[in-house]
This record gives sequence, C-alpha cells and structure tokens, in this order.
Amino acid sequence: MSARSFSTGGPATRVLIDGRSGSGKTELARALADGWPGSQLVRLDDLYPGWDGLDEGSRVVASILTTLRWRAWDWAAGAPGAWHQLDASAPIIIEGVGAISSTSRPLVDVAVWVELDDATRKVRALERDGDAYAPYWDRWAAQEELFISRENPRRLSTLRVDGTDTIEALGSVRRATRHTQ
Repeated sequence: MSARSFSTGGPATRVLIDGRSGSGKTELARALADGWPGSQLVRLDDLYPGWDGLDEGSRVVASILTTLRWRAWDWAAGAPGAWHQLDASAPIIIEGVGAISSTSRPLVDVAVWVELDDATRKVRALERDGDAYAPYWDRWAAQEELFISRENPRRLSTLRVDGTDTIEALGSVRRATRHTQ
C-alpha cells in the first residue's frame, strides 16, 4: 500500500524521523514543519504511555498513518489524554524513537534516521530535560537498544543524517521530500 493512497485531497507526503534520544530528531522535525506550510507534526514524546512505553509508542505509528488519529498521553496524570485528528490532504511528520519500524515504513514516503554519538546524545538530552529525564536515561536507553536490535530502523530508513548539523540535515530531508510531492 502506498502512502499516497491515504490522501483524499491529492498526494500528501508522509515522513518519519527516528533516532536515539538526544540525536537531534525533534529539532530537525520542528525545522522541517516550520518551513513546510500546512504540515502536521506528531511527536511520539506526546503519546508514549510512560517511561516504559517506547514499544507501545512505536506500535501506534502505523495506526496514526492509517486512521489519521492519535491519542496523547497525559504525563502529569499518568493516563491517556485527548484525541487528535490529522488532515489526510496535508503532509504528516512523525518524530520520535521508534517511529521507523517494519510496520510503519511501508506507509510513508521518506524515513529519516538521525545519527549522533552516544556521549553527545546524552549531554544534549540531559541539558534539554535535566532532572526530569536523568533518572530514566538508562531505562529508556535499554528500550532503545531492544527496539533497534529488533527493527533496525537505520536499515529501514531512506535517508541517514548527522544530528550535529540541523541545517545540513534539513536540506537533505527537503531534497528527499521534494521528489515525493
């Protein structure tokens, strides 16, 4: 099934952006969405069901792409939150660890893997989220490792970018999506 078959108002590009925590995927996704009028950004951080929810968040990606709906996770309440609807005729960007899987990859036009060394990733993530994330770093990293060994999102990606240079990575993603529009 082609990603284009989900669009009722003409072709709309679907993009997945994946990489380990702190690699730069959120910054890249925001930059892509900011420069792409009408695009819709779904951040898996907004729907993982808690600190042990990477696999569940990954499983939901295919459903988001087929139903064009997703349910937020209310981190403060520790419970499911509000439902969100996406527009089938507008580009969709889904960003987060676990976005690219063998189930989600066939449903999109472009799948981007963001690479960055482990030491830099950890510094970035802890500077960004500080004390809220520090106690969970190892727990989350273990889930990332299991997911990566099972799904190999790097291999499934259509594009691999360096997370140290968002501008260069953005240019690569824009060139890749231009061919799908």
